[in-house]
Amino acid sequence: MIGGTLPAGVHHADTRTELTDPPLHPGEEEYIALSVDGRRREFTTTRACARRALAALGIASVPILPGVRGAPQWPAGVVGSMTHCTGYRAAAVASTADTLTVGIDAEVNEPLPDGVLEAVSFPHEAAAVHALGRTQPQVRWDRLLFSAKESVYKAWFPLTERFLTFEDARITWDVPGDGRTVTAGRFTAELLVGGPWPTGRLLPGRWNLQDGLLCTSIVLPARLRTPATTPNPTATHTTGPSEDKEYT
Repeated sequence: MIGGTLPAGVHHADTRTELTDPPLHPGEEEYIALSVDGRRREFTTTRACARRALAALGIASVPILPGVRGAPQWPAGVVGSMTHCTGYRAAAVASTADTLTVGIDAEVNEPLPDGVLEAVSFPHEAAAVHALGRTQPQVRWDRLLFSAKESVYKAWFPLTERFLTFEDARITWDVPGDGRTVTAGRFTAELLVGGPWPTGRLLPGRWNLQDGLLCTSIVLPARLRTPATTPNPTATHTTGPSEDKEYT
C-alpha cells in the first residue's frame, strides 16, 4: 500500500485495524478528549503508526500534536505525513538529512461523490480521468486525482508556508500506451502558483492500487534544499474547496 510508493530512506507504518499501542501521550489525550469515537480511533491509530515509523529512525515515543487544521507537528529533524481513510491508517517519516518533504494520501478506490471531480479538476484533467477510465477501468482515476492533489498539498506547505487549493496544481499521469493493465505508476504535479518555487515548478509523485486502496505520495530529496527551503515542522496545509479534512 503506501509503502509501495515510497523511496528508500522514508520509513512508514500502516494498518487496516485500529491500534491502541503505543498509547497516546497526555497532551494528545487532552486534544482528543471531546471528539467522537470514530475521530478518536483515527487519531490514536495514526499516531501509533507514526510512532512505529519514528522508531525506525531511532526516535523514542514523543507527542505528535496537531497544528492548524490538524497537521502533525513532527520532532526536530523529521519530516512526515499521515493519512487515513475508511479501513486504513498510515504514517511516513524521514530524516531532514535525507529528505526535504513528504506528503502521503490514501483513498478507497471508489468514485468521487457527484460534483466533486468538477470542483477539484481542470477540464483537461477531467478529460484524462474519463479517457483513462475507459482504458484502465480497474482504477478510479477521479479518486486518484483527488489523492494526488492531497499529497501535493501536504508536501508543499511545510516548504513554503503558503496554502494551495485544487486549482493551484495540475496533475499529469505517466501511463503506458501499450494496453497493459496498470496498478501502479508515476505522476507529475505542476505548480500553478507564482514563484519562487523552492524545488522547481514540477513535483514528481508515485501511486499504487492495492487491496481496494489508492495511495499517492510526493517525496522530495534533501539535495534539492536551498536556504529558502528548510522544512518547518510545525507548518500545516489546507485542503481544496471540496472537503474539510483533518490530517489526523
